[in-house]
Amino acid sequence: MRKKQTKRSAVIKKKAAPVKKKAAVKKKAATKTATKAVTKKRPVAKRTVAKKNPAKPVAPRKPAKATTQTATKTMAKKRPGAKRTVTKKRAATRKKKAGPSVLRGVSDIRRFFYRNETPIYFISATNFNLLGADEWIKGFKFITYIECFDGLHPNLMSPMKEEPHEEFQSIEDINNYLLTHSEVKDYIESRKVKGKAGKVLFLMFDEKTEKLAKKLGLEVMFPSAKMRTFMDNKVNTNRIAEKADVPCVPYVLSPVKNYAHLNKVSAKLGNDLVVQTPFGDSGHTTFFINSEEDYKKYAKEIEAEKECKVMKRINCRGAAMEACVTRHGTIVAPLMTELVGFKELTPYKGGWCGNEIFAEAFTPAIRRKTRKYAQLFGDQLRKEGYKGYFELDFLIDQDNGEVYLGELNPRITGASSITNHAVFAMSDAPLHLFHILEWMGQPYELNVKALNRRWGKAENIDSWGQMVIKHTADDIRSVTEAPRSGIWRMRPDGSIYFWRMDTHRRYVENEDEAFFLRIARVGDWLYEGADMGILVMRGRMMTDNFQLLERSKKWLKAIKAQYKSEAPGDKRTGPQALEIGGFKMM
Repeated sequence: MRKKQTKRSAVIKKKAAPVKKKAAVKKKAATKTATKAVTKKRPVAKRTVAKKNPAKPVAPRKPAKATTQTATKTMAKKRPGAKRTVTKKRAATRKKKAGPSVLRGVSDIRRFFYRNETPIYFISATNFNLLGADEWIKGFKFITYIECFDGLHPNLMSPMKEEPHEEFQSIEDINNYLLTHSEVKDYIESRKVKGKAGKVLFLMFDEKTEKLAKKLGLEVMFPSAKMRTFMDNKVNTNRIAEKADVPCVPYVLSPVKNYAHLNKVSAKLGNDLVVQTPFGDSGHTTFFINSEEDYKKYAKEIEAEKECKVMKRINCRGAAMEACVTRHGTIVAPLMTELVGFKELTPYKGGWCGNEIFAEAFTPAIRRKTRKYAQLFGDQLRKEGYKGYFELDFLIDQDNGEVYLGELNPRITGASSITNHAVFAMSDAPLHLFHILEWMGQPYELNVKALNRRWGKAENIDSWGQMVIKHTADDIRSVTEAPRSGIWRMRPDGSIYFWRMDTHRRYVENEDEAFFLRIARVGDWLYEGADMGILVMRGRMMTDNFQLLERSKKWLKAIKAQYKSEAPGDKRTGPQALEIGGFKMM
């Protein structure tokens, strides 16, 4: 320590020396002037002035400052090594302090993504869930198993060659296959920026997906698969809701051993019950039980679970709301109706088959209540360690107007396309943009309360609907003709024709047009529950009594008529059956 102090003292002395020298010159000149002036009148006073106030004429503040700066420069010349050290230190400090600039509000956020240089991918069976995301984010690409656009989508990559793989049992299996596909690996490698592969989004993923993504150098932009699995469990959803003070339909959580045991654990709920197993989508694992005969149909699936959610069956209508947990609070999108269980669209009773966004579909009180519940639930998710996109299904009791939480989807969903293309999203930014921002390592500021107020206004909600079309017959057929993805038009007689290719529904102009995303292609197999495509239209799809409008039925009939298929018989020419459809695609 003494050596350092000595060195520092030496520097100070050296700095001071030039100042002292200049001061001496000024002092000498001042003394001479004083001597001449005083010698004529009071010779004795000269010495007195010099003794009492020797420094007064020496160093005014400004010249001293200038002198010090000059001295520093002189020192730097004499000691070049010292100059370099100081410069390096200052440069390092500036670099450290600078960092990424803070984005202030929606305009900055939009500009940030327009200039983005990080490769970002959405990998899934199709690109349906994030249609149009590539128009908001520079460098955003889709990697899909199914090519819905016949090679015409500018930002979509789909492997041309099928490589050996096990039979797909889930979306996760599809994603894991894509991450190991040689064409996909080469594509990601070719788009690296400064040696970094970028970031990736999935509709569904598991721990194997995480490992494969990491192997390719991709960062998954979602909480861990372990956390997502925990929250996706319908049993755990109710436990989180209890913490958040969000009401659920009267329920019990319990294993079910047999029908008698079911009646015992649900004694307080009555005889008309809804049983859900922990995992499942689109009605696959939602069972309506009013008798032992009903129970026997699903007994094997129910009894295989360690714990089930048993609910009182209520006279309800479904609604959905997407939201995003951010560091500044939970952003909430408008409430949507759900198309559920229509036989024309799905073979699954209680199965989700579309959405409709229409402000007047709900009373202002219901809209306020669901927004409140979504924010409470999102804030609780944040406490649990979750961030980003999620969706809540609500059940609105038609008998008493009560609103209950149905289930949680901790991810992007089948409703995301509708949410992210609505007017409220286009005027600010789509919800998925805020999700991605949370994973970009970019500081930002956002007034979430103000954003939620804007998005909650009825005048900012335009009317759109979508139907997810499945093959409903209990047979197997091979597709010989299939409609193209793009915008279709309807003639006065109810027939339709292809108008033009487009990548999403934004440019549908009126109710006589619709956007169709084809899923089942020529050579694919249709079987009960197989996804055929998604039809998106302006305006309403359902009546006030939640029945399909005649217009919706006309469009559904017309688009189905564009498919031609044949029974396989003994011939199985063409590609292998599309191994998806027995699980949720959206």
